[in-house]
Amino acid sequence: MKKYQYPTVLSIAGFDGSGGAGIQADLKTISALGCYATTVLTALPVQNTTGVQSIFSIPTSVVKEQLDSIFDDIQPSAIKIGMVHTPELVETIAAKLKNYPKIPVVFDPVMVATSGHKLIEDETIKSITELLFPLADVITPNMDEAAILAQMPVETIEDMRIAGNKILDLSCKSVLLKGGHLKSDLLTSLFFGPDKTVDEFEFEKFETQNMHGSGCTLSSAIASFLAQKNSLLNSVTKAQEYVHQAIYHAKEVKIGKGNGPLNHFFNPQKLVKYELE
Repeated sequence: MKKYQYPTVLSIAGFDGSGGAGIQADLKTISALGCYATTVLTALPVQNTTGVQSIFSIPTSVVKEQLDSIFDDIQPSAIKIGMVHTPELVETIAAKLKNYPKIPVVFDPVMVATSGHKLIEDETIKSITELLFPLADVITPNMDEAAILAQMPVETIEDMRIAGNKILDLSCKSVLLKGGHLKSDLLTSLFFGPDKTVDEFEFEKFETQNMHGSGCTLSSAIASFLAQKNSLLNSVTKAQEYVHQAIYHAKEVKIGKGNGPLNHFFNPQKLVKYELE
């Protein structure tokens, strides 16, 4: 009898009880794109569609045990990292991932929520840039996060180009800088590739209150396409189209009193499987 394996994606991220962001968004995205999801919980934010009320830390030793348990049993085809809000967590995750250099890593440097709430401790930024950026195949900051990393205002496409190159100098292999906050008729993002080329993506902008977890969804979508053996550029391209459609197909739905979630399952894919040799 033939045996198969699934492309697996590990999400290392925080919790969202309202189901729109964090590990919950990652689980939905990875499943909708035909991969098998595993998770490691890094933090327990208390939040809903109106914002983050508080954040409870997961002990570093518990995060390490979770990582060891997953890697001992289900080695991922790709990894997505989301909320990592203390230097100790950064060190723990980096120490583990250094042992698996061939597994592609997508890092969403979660610092500011869509609602505007700051989600990271200031002293963690230095640890992230020194330890996690070199391990990631691509990082996916939004304009607010790019401004923190590049230490400059990021308000225009030209600002994005300057900031993206500055972030590349922080030992990054590649950067997808999301321009969702641009004051324009189009959503524009810039991908600064490993070969120093810059690819520009544009999408139609439309009115919606449902953007909660869009960054989490994008990073886990990139990881899902990488797990399916797509190139980095193709994964970035396909993931952005998926997120755009997930937002579009949620625009007329009302969930919660604030910034609602995406429709991750607007076109769910069958679980991909590869025949074992």
